[in-house]
Amino acid sequence: MKFTLSWLKDHLETKESIETIADKLSLIGLEVESIDNPAEKLAAFKTAHVVQAEQHPNADRLRVCTVDDGTAQHQVVCGAPNAKTGMIGVFAPTGTWIPGTGMDLKPGVIRGVDSNGMLVSEREMGLSDEHDGIIELPEGTPIGVPMSEVMGLDDPVIEVGITPNRGDCLGVRGIARDLAAAGMGTLKPLETPQLDGAFDSPVKIDLKFDGDPACPAFAGVYVRGLKNGPSPAWMQRRLTAIGLRPINALVDITNYVSYDRARPLHVYDADKLAGTIHARMGVRAESFVALDGKTYEVDETMCVIADDNGVLGLGGIMGGEASGSTEATVNVFIESAWFDPQVTARTGRKLDLLSDARYRFERTVDPETILPGVRHAAQLVMELCGGEASTVELAGEVPDSDRVIDFDISQVKRLTGLELHPVEIKAVLRDLGFHISGPEGAERLAVPSWRPDVHETADLVEEVARIVGVDSVASTPLERAEGVIEPVLTLGQSRERAARRTLAARGLVEAVTWSFIGADAAARFGGGSQVLKLSNPISSDLTDMRPSLLPGLIVAAKRNADRGFGDAALFEIGATYHGDEPEDQVEMATAVRRGASAIERSGRHWDGADRPLDVFDAKADAIAVLNALGAPVDKLQTVQGAADWYHPGRSGTLQLGPKMVLAHFGELHPAALEALDADGPVIACEVFLNALPAPKARATRAKPAVDLPDLMPVRRDFAFLVDGDVEAQALLRAARGADKALISDVRLFDVFAGEALGGKTSLAIEVTLQPRDKTLTDAEIDAVGQRIVAQVEKATGGTLRS
Repeated sequence: MKFTLSWLKDHLETKESIETIADKLSLIGLEVESIDNPAEKLAAFKTAHVVQAEQHPNADRLRVCTVDDGTAQHQVVCGAPNAKTGMIGVFAPTGTWIPGTGMDLKPGVIRGVDSNGMLVSEREMGLSDEHDGIIELPEGTPIGVPMSEVMGLDDPVIEVGITPNRGDCLGVRGIARDLAAAGMGTLKPLETPQLDGAFDSPVKIDLKFDGDPACPAFAGVYVRGLKNGPSPAWMQRRLTAIGLRPINALVDITNYVSYDRARPLHVYDADKLAGTIHARMGVRAESFVALDGKTYEVDETMCVIADDNGVLGLGGIMGGEASGSTEATVNVFIESAWFDPQVTARTGRKLDLLSDARYRFERTVDPETILPGVRHAAQLVMELCGGEASTVELAGEVPDSDRVIDFDISQVKRLTGLELHPVEIKAVLRDLGFHISGPEGAERLAVPSWRPDVHETADLVEEVARIVGVDSVASTPLERAEGVIEPVLTLGQSRERAARRTLAARGLVEAVTWSFIGADAAARFGGGSQVLKLSNPISSDLTDMRPSLLPGLIVAAKRNADRGFGDAALFEIGATYHGDEPEDQVEMATAVRRGASAIERSGRHWDGADRPLDVFDAKADAIAVLNALGAPVDKLQTVQGAADWYHPGRSGTLQLGPKMVLAHFGELHPAALEALDADGPVIACEVFLNALPAPKARATRAKPAVDLPDLMPVRRDFAFLVDGDVEAQALLRAARGADKALISDVRLFDVFAGEALGGKTSLAIEVTLQPRDKTLTDAEIDAVGQRIVAQVEKATGGTLRS
């Protein structure tokens, strides 16, 4: 919604600056989107006196002018035919930016004569397309004053964003009312003529609707004997300032009233009408040519205005070209009606047709402006075009908008915290147009017809808070709790945060996918239960609650690959669903990596071929998350038995004991990828955030002392020959258990199998001994080594390789 400052002052008596008004508009919910002050852009252009205009010595169509701008005289070469001695024009000095051409003026030499500055035309100023001559101002115009001031171009334009519930502020009157209530001035009384018609309208109107009418009220006035032509300069300036193109007086009047009072109107050339005007629903296959020059077909869901020959226009949206007014129009019929917002919006969307009228009607126009609006328009027509008006024709009844709300003033403090006196509250509401009655403490408020969005006490409280300002709410600090404040985050939230930070630090990008997946994908990833099917799915391929985060991440990685980003590393933290009970919702941290590159780098590299992603990369992601969650990673067991959607020979689970499964990891099964139309290989890990037991409460919040042994560790290597089916984990566990107090770490560093070993496999481990009290002797070290060999032989049957 755009308007000028002078336009606002037609309705608001105020001395506030435009900056103060703009700040207040934003504070009361009418957010200012821009302020365009043309005076600032045109500040360099001044009125000037042409002291002398002589023929150019080297050009027949050029003149050499001596121009006085009130401070100095300048020589200007001008090609305008109306440049003459004694005239007053508009001068732009050297260095000025010219709006119409987008160029900066520079000193020049034209046909051998110096030229400094420019006498400008309206087109060069961006005011119109007129360029046959330079601007010529009336005699007596002061010299050296800003051109914007002389030509009335110093009126700032304000643009505000209007929320859908404030249709009343799509008129300058409504904005002025809010500003007056906010203390920016006084709302001027609105004068609406009674319009005593001299004759009955020869054009009759009626309503033809079955059921609820899409147009419950339709009014009109016939004006005869007028002379159409250009609208006055003041009206053209205002319409041009807000982005509307002046057409003729009749059209400009309807546009002006629409923006001035939020009352859309339409003018018909009465001599082009046939019989009675009807407001009715359309008939399929009917069509008409609208004012935008396009042909539109209507149907039975659209409200149309028609005469006996057919459709004249779409009710509340746009009129027709055939019945439009022209300069030859002498008799008109002015329409003022109320159209159903839902029908208007539905019609506009169906035809992809947006107009100022539709924009207002679908946000609801004040029904009480039907009759005042048509009278006001008729009065303007007679003032600007002459003619004689008929009595007002009205078909139907103006919709009843009376609403009364029982208002408890104490609710203002309860709902907003504002400490306001009842007198102040009532004053704000009265200024907004609410009528207050009833005794103190039992007030009843009648809602004005232009506020259909106000229905209850909370709406009234909101209006008070909006006008008074939420910045008036007293700042009250929260009470300080005694003792140590408990953590804000729950254990689950803390774990999600730790998992998120860990995976992001490992180079993965967080994704958020649908909580719904298709039935086939759900069945493939452990779901498919009837209780997890949606009763009203938003799409045919989003029918089930997800049993795993993997389908969404795999599809996301596939989309990236399809767009040229083959090395995808994504993770998601969220809920998975395995039944309809609360305990069946499981929080997961899931990571997916796709592509041919290892975690350390992406794409080809100068130092050699890429290492393909493998099961151990997925295991590393899972262990990193569990370590961040506080799991005892040194006690984790890696066993087979991952879910069916993992490759059976390239996957595993991480668990504590036989029953506490903490994570799945590995390469995904080719069949699972094929079900999602994705290419492999893809590795993944799924960490069960709820499976890890809660940490035990510590007796003290103090951190334990750092354990830093002052003795050097001792490392010894052992190579064992074991059967091919022996798991390395069993050997590591056996070696570690040989002396739990002394052995601090056991690592596998070599695996070898070959014919020379007779079907056996060689597993080489490094054992770290960390003495605490004294340096170990060779005998003590050998004793530990013997215990390790014995323990491994007992647990795995392995023998020390010689």
